[in-house]
Amino acid sequence: MDYETILTDVVDDVLVITMNRPEKLNAWTPKMGLEMATAVTAANDDKNIIAIVVTGAGRGFCAGADMSEVFQAQLDGEEEDRTPLDWVGLMRSCKPIIAAINGPAIGVGLSQLMSMDHIIGAAGAKLSLRFVKVGVVPELASSHLVPMRVGFGKASELMLTGKTILAEEAADIGLIDQCVEPEQLLNAAHEMAHAMGENPQASLAFTKQLLTRNMSEASLDDVQRLELKMLKQAYETPEHQEAIAAFLDKREPDFKTARG
Repeated sequence: MDYETILTDVVDDVLVITMNRPEKLNAWTPKMGLEMATAVTAANDDKNIIAIVVTGAGRGFCAGADMSEVFQAQLDGEEEDRTPLDWVGLMRSCKPIIAAINGPAIGVGLSQLMSMDHIIGAAGAKLSLRFVKVGVVPELASSHLVPMRVGFGKASELMLTGKTILAEEAADIGLIDQCVEPEQLLNAAHEMAHAMGENPQASLAFTKQLLTRNMSEASLDDVQRLELKMLKQAYETPEHQEAIAAFLDKREPDFKTARG
């Protein structure tokens, strides 16, 4: 499929989505959000794709919402309807998805990553949840997910000051998961994509559901009840059966063949 704001490529069974508006540091637009969601959905439906990596073209990752196409459209009463796009739900139901932050990730450029499975930043990349600086509030469930990552106090500091930090500090406080040298960024993202994606896809999907539901669940009884429900479903998958057969046969499991 041809896209206007992103590029897609498949590298060793991993879909690479590159935000491609480098002249504007890949500033986010509703079209970009829709195209990214379309690409992720297509990857979910492609049995040959095991995981997804998201990065940016040029020297930026995503410099936030495009002021002229988003905020000015709001002021003019011409904002595109974004309600049908459940980005967070898609991130939590898709195949393993890894962010490779190659440059500035500001506002929605950063909040859109909080629901992904793993976030890697290049050393020196600038990150900011600066919604307060433009008189708006955090979105894409970031007011929930950021405190889960960094704690209430640090989340308050980041969101109430709108401060900018480097990837090194972001990794230290847990806002992102890794910080690597820029030349190692994509290799690190692909390594994690394979480490996750080479596992049984059904089990990955069930586990993502458990993480999503249970990270906020106060009742341990409900947590265990949902775990048992997912476990029963996992027992019925061909990949689980292949894992058992491989163990008994003393060989490596072939999950790709098992899932057809």
